[in-house]
Amino acid sequence: MGAWGALIMSFFGAVFASLTLYWQWHLIGVALALPFIGFILIGLASAYVIRSPGAGIKPSPKEERAIMWSTIGEGVGLFLASNIVINLHRPDLLLPSMALVVGLHFLPIAFAAGFRPFYVLGAALIIASIAGFVVGAPTGGDVVGFTAAGALWIASALAIRRDRLARREETAIV
Repeated sequence: MGAWGALIMSFFGAVFASLTLYWQWHLIGVALALPFIGFILIGLASAYVIRSPGAGIKPSPKEERAIMWSTIGEGVGLFLASNIVINLHRPDLLLPSMALVVGLHFLPIAFAAGFRPFYVLGAALIIASIAGFVVGAPTGGDVVGFTAAGALWIASALAIRRDRLARREETAIV
């Protein structure tokens, strides 16, 4: 995954952090925008790399199909998980169930791409989700929300670095 993927992951990291601030800490207003500062910083780094010379990291057609189907499955899974949790009257399980679905969505992409860091990211999100289920409310939501945000932001930074290095190597060869 390259700089474009980093933009997507960093946005959803900010969403996890913001949802945690709202649902767990009951903050409102400008406080909910603070996690998006991280998204903006990662976005600026991504823009720099995307505009650098070279093609960078491009997924193969097989990887693109895996990303497409996995993302569709993630959307359906998030819809189902949120409806199940809400209908069970357990909103405290919403963040852990979201992290579980997002973590599972990275596994087929990792398999199709043969890219181990996505296995690590998926496992980190799944483990955070399990911790959120086990620890319970209200601390479980804090743990899973901020862990998911941190994992996605770290993965974003690493994806930007990987794309930058690929572009640098490509430019040095030419």
